[in-house]
Amino acid sequence: MPVTRIVGIVLMVVGAVLLFYGWQASESVGEQFREELTGRYSDETMWYLIGGAAAVVGGLLLAVFGARR
Repeated sequence: MPVTRIVGIVLMVVGAVLLFYGWQASESVGEQFREELTGRYSDETMWYLIGGAAAVVGGLLLAVFGARR
């Protein structure tokens, strides 16, 4: 298995973990109260969600297209 595919799979797993933590943070009572008052999540929660989504997409692209020559 090429190294780029392995890196892509690892990146997808890390992204999934970040998405999970972001989802958990967004479901907390304090975060829901803040979102209700301000209309948005905290910066930390948004970084988890955005970073996780970017890592999953980047990992998927590496795993699928990274090993082609």
